[in-house]
Amino acid sequence: MTSKFWDDLAADLEDPEFLREYVVESVRVATIDKIMNTLLDALDAAGMTKAALARAIHQQPAAIRRLFSSSHANPTIGTLAEVAAALGLRITVEPLSADERAKITEPLLEGRAADPQALAAHLSGLTAAEEVKRADKRPRAAKGAANRAADREPVSA
Repeated sequence: MTSKFWDDLAADLEDPEFLREYVVESVRVATIDKIMNTLLDALDAAGMTKAALARAIHQQPAAIRRLFSSSHANPTIGTLAEVAAALGLRITVEPLSADERAKITEPLLEGRAADPQALAAHLSGLTAAEEVKRADKRPRAAKGAANRAADREPVSA
């Protein structure tokens, strides 16, 4: 990482409180985006409309449209489970690999990272990849922010 942004972020990650908040938020965003991308793929594969999905789970069509089009979706696990069930899926929790635990869990629990720049690069990679995937599925007008995330300076781990 060579830009001032990445250097500043690495310096900010020296603060245990900031590090914990940054890790939690990065993982939250990447996880929600991955789930939403999977659900949208299943919706498309089923040939189901968002209105039909809404009817199946007794929701307003506008609520389902917002769920799939918002760049700041923060659905409840209950809503995700209902949508998944209607699409023939279920929401599950899986353990992180040993490598991911070392990169994410240990810094989160300890409040420090041996290499803050590597942590920043790893977390940036988690969120940027899912933002781009989700943007590709959004209407053209909503794609701007996620595409800008993909255009950030390349990061090497």
